[in-house]
Amino acid sequence: MATEVEQEMLIVTGMSGAGRSTVGNALEDLGWYVVDNLPPQMLRPLVELVERAGASLPRIAAVVDIRGRDFFAELREIIQALRTGVNVRVVFLDATDSVLVRRFEAVRRPHPLQGNGTLLDGIGAERSRLAELREAADLVVDTSELNIHQLANLITDAFAEEGRAGVRVTLLSFGFKYGLPTDADLVADARFLPNPFWIGELRNLTGEDPAVSDYVLRQPGAQKFVDAYVKALEPVLSGYQRENKGHATIAIGCTGGKHRSVAMVRELAARLAAFPDIAVSVRHRDLGRE
Repeated sequence: MATEVEQEMLIVTGMSGAGRSTVGNALEDLGWYVVDNLPPQMLRPLVELVERAGASLPRIAAVVDIRGRDFFAELREIIQALRTGVNVRVVFLDATDSVLVRRFEAVRRPHPLQGNGTLLDGIGAERSRLAELREAADLVVDTSELNIHQLANLITDAFAEEGRAGVRVTLLSFGFKYGLPTDADLVADARFLPNPFWIGELRNLTGEDPAVSDYVLRQPGAQKFVDAYVKALEPVLSGYQRENKGHATIAIGCTGGKHRSVAMVRELAARLAAFPDIAVSVRHRDLGRE
């Protein structure tokens, strides 16, 4: 007897200039059928097409953005209606205003909502319109610090067909001095531990080096924190699976994102990898900064 193929639809949306084209290309390389610049009202017919195609078209991605104009206001309601019959997930791409301004200036194009105003006027108007949709997204990706290759790799890790898990967890290290990661679902603070920066032989190493990792994890409270945090994450990740939330970004911060947070992320990744139906990946946002 043939196994029924689950129909999947991915809605790729977000801020103009945040990388939708790159994500669309990466998904296409993974075998997704990608439709770009689709008015939200065309999503229902597209889902019907996916359902009729069955196993020959199991995964389809629709890139939907502010170019849909009046149709865009209906997108959230349409997505909610579609979820009753198809596994629909929403990926929202974002970036800081300053990064978006630089990207638009680099290609010498106006923002779709700019009109007679400035680039920042257009970006602000779009951010306001998309606020509720961002809040409801299954996965938010901040592309401010990512080049096109890093973004494509992130999408490949998240949506590759082989080894798909109930929840894909990204463990992200970062430095508080560079700002909170806007795409994190959960944030924890590793600054309660002594900073290896003040140890001469450790200063120029990172949390990926065994000497730093051993130092961090030997400190009072380090193992107790890891044990307690892993235990606290068990019901959270189980709940994500029940609610079909397929992605979670868990961020651990320290001052500069080089020592304590990196060591903690690596330790948590090793622990969470043992969870059933959980796929874990690691990112170090600020490791390369001076």
